[in-house]
Amino acid sequence: MAQRQEAPYQPQDRQEIGEMLRGLDGNKGKGKGKGGFSVKKSTFDVDGTDIKVDSWRMQDWDYKKPNLPTYARGLFTTIDRKGHPEIVVRGYDKFFNHGEVRETEWRNVENNTRGPYELSVKENGCIIFISGLEDGTLLVCSKHSTGWRADTEVSHAKAGEKWVDRHLASVGKTRQDLAMKLRAMNATAVAELCDDEFEEHVLAYSPDTAGLYLHGINLNLPEFATYPHHLIDKFADEWGFKKTTYVLKDDIKDVKGFLDGIGETGNYDGRDTEGFVIRCQSKANTGEWHDWFFKYKFDEPYLMYRQWRECTKAIIGGKQPKYKKHKKVTEDYLLFARKQLHANPGMGKAYMANHGIIKLRDDFLASQGLKGSDIIRQEEQNGEVSNDAVTKDVVLVPAATIGCGKTTVGLALCKLFGWGHVQNDNITVKKGKPQAFATAITNGLSEDTAMVADRNNHQRRERKQLIDDVSRIVPNARFVCLHFVHDRSNYDAIRQVTRDRVITRGDNHQTIHASKGSEEIIGIMEGFLHRFEPVNQDASPDDGFDLIIDLDVAATSRENLETVISKMYVEYPRLFGDQDMPTSDDMDAAIEAAMKNYTVDLKHEIKGRDDRRGQQGRKQANGVHGQANGSAKPKEKKTEYFAVQVSLANVNRILEALFREASPEDARMYNTLKSQRRVQPEFHVTLIHRAEADKHPDYWDKLEGLRAKGAAPTEQRAFPISDPKLGSCKVRLERLVWDDRVMAFVVRLSPGEGSTEQWHSVNATAHITVGTAAPNVKPVESNNLLAKWLQEGSGANGVREMVVKGNVELEGTVRGVLSR
Repeated sequence: MAQRQEAPYQPQDRQEIGEMLRGLDGNKGKGKGKGGFSVKKSTFDVDGTDIKVDSWRMQDWDYKKPNLPTYARGLFTTIDRKGHPEIVVRGYDKFFNHGEVRETEWRNVENNTRGPYELSVKENGCIIFISGLEDGTLLVCSKHSTGWRADTEVSHAKAGEKWVDRHLASVGKTRQDLAMKLRAMNATAVAELCDDEFEEHVLAYSPDTAGLYLHGINLNLPEFATYPHHLIDKFADEWGFKKTTYVLKDDIKDVKGFLDGIGETGNYDGRDTEGFVIRCQSKANTGEWHDWFFKYKFDEPYLMYRQWRECTKAIIGGKQPKYKKHKKVTEDYLLFARKQLHANPGMGKAYMANHGIIKLRDDFLASQGLKGSDIIRQEEQNGEVSNDAVTKDVVLVPAATIGCGKTTVGLALCKLFGWGHVQNDNITVKKGKPQAFATAITNGLSEDTAMVADRNNHQRRERKQLIDDVSRIVPNARFVCLHFVHDRSNYDAIRQVTRDRVITRGDNHQTIHASKGSEEIIGIMEGFLHRFEPVNQDASPDDGFDLIIDLDVAATSRENLETVISKMYVEYPRLFGDQDMPTSDDMDAAIEAAMKNYTVDLKHEIKGRDDRRGQQGRKQANGVHGQANGSAKPKEKKTEYFAVQVSLANVNRILEALFREASPEDARMYNTLKSQRRVQPEFHVTLIHRAEADKHPDYWDKLEGLRAKGAAPTEQRAFPISDPKLGSCKVRLERLVWDDRVMAFVVRLSPGEGSTEQWHSVNATAHITVGTAAPNVKPVESNNLLAKWLQEGSGANGVREMVVKGNVELEGTVRGVLSR
């Protein structure tokens, strides 16, 4: 297998360095520079010298843009004693996961790269850069900083320095020796700091395996040039560093086969691994061969371990752990973790300082007699769907303000993939618009694999409403947030770009009218900016998002479209079927179609507070309210029925628990109801229906009397809202009974908390209908089912039943429900 035998070398060119620094400096600051990207510059003093070094940092998404001054991720420069600029630390070019950008799609990797392919195991720590300064000082940095943290804790850089000293001592060399060697090479050594005593991550490192794993030597140049792996290993041996495991392959098809095989278990050489970095040469973009990396990350069991870590920290902090995947095993793990934390009082504090994470996880796995890969395999066999198996029920939720380009991006996605699109401004109902918007989304999911929920969703309450309401109807829906990042320090740039877009658009907007003056338009937009609440994936409701894609408001819709597609192709590969990732021309055409074909037929007014007050006054003056000018009084709707409403989420959790261990035969009806979306959108116990009022006049009159005292019923709808209640009631779930047409809980009612009121149902058996097998099977059939069950029992008659163990009792709210 051919390998490059000689170490690459090239001295720094002052002119090239100066040009690079001018390009970076011209884009420094909070907003976008003329190059279309932003750079943050930080200056550090080097301990023990009078030398200062500058760190240059760009946002991750900027590295996808063409013609940057450099693509180095981790870059430090200084001015030498002769006044010349020089690079003192040079990290790798930012590299991306397979499928994340066009260059890392497999067909492009196959067409544009050549071997040998070096597949190095991705160590699980933090990156450390090591280089030499002109005075013989050894500079040790993390990705963007040097020195000590402000809170006096040891920084990654200082922890790295300590390990450098240990490694050098093991081979009888000094810091100055290493500094002079690296300076003569015009190179930066790149290592991974893996030390569980300093900081645990997800994969374990015992004391004998901890240290600095050398995985790169880069030339200090604007363009990326790096050493081959066998020479990196030779350098590691000479200077006492730990070596990174790697595999050599000549053919890219062998690379793919090898990685796919490891991906089935997430385990290589007897050890869980996060993935591999593939090093090769590419001719993409430049037409000339150049050093190039990409990565291949394994989602599992790595993501499961990270979920356990975050859930454990939540319960230590007294918070409710939140998790959407690996539910059964995570519940078992948390039960184990709680017992361990209770038995070991000091364990929680150590865990929050990132110590003991891996031991707790390994102790749990040992108690189960399983490895992480075994759990993932079992889940797949049991039908648990991971993201890479998702084929439908994906909802894209923008978090944006006016002028961000959310509609353009959304329509372009629909053009490319045939997805559905619901625009909130086209929902015309006068009451319950948020629920109607959610209903339109769920209706669309019955036909389309994904839906774009086109609304600003700029506040947490809007995002919560949408996630909650859609999840009631489609429990397995996956929510993807298109987060147009609004950094308040960058609001001036955001104002400029969004105002330019809206004013240019003219009257082609549903809530901004050309007839308004620019000051009024700006005032409306400013209101949205001030109300914008950033997405926080660690807090409710944003922890309900399966994926959050950060987008740049100042970028073009075409750039943001590619970011969305790239991320989603990686996260949900089967959502796209056999369709290849769109080409640049495809995306250009989709954006053009979205902008050209989007016209507004329906207009809405957004007014300020004073405008609304004036409009209200005019309506009252014209007799809109009351009986003036002969306006007819709206017809009062009648009460359709009274019921005890119980928590949708709690009932769904109980159903999942009941059928988790059930046989396939027992679970068939429930699984059918779920897959065909026939589970009820809300759960209640009917107390009395209008049709029964003549048979039970005293009870009906009593409930109507309570309603008349001020607790009015709400309209009947799929998404009940919290209206004033008539009272409270406890609902005990005793049995679940079903046949091939309908499923229902048999329940017992008792007075609610702090109440003496004895509620009862006029039905022969008080019950909660779970769902019906088809639209023509009405919930009222639960009465027939339960009558048959009471008379004949279950078994050969096609009726099945399951006892609800544990005296499960739910808090319920008594309400009236109006006729439609």
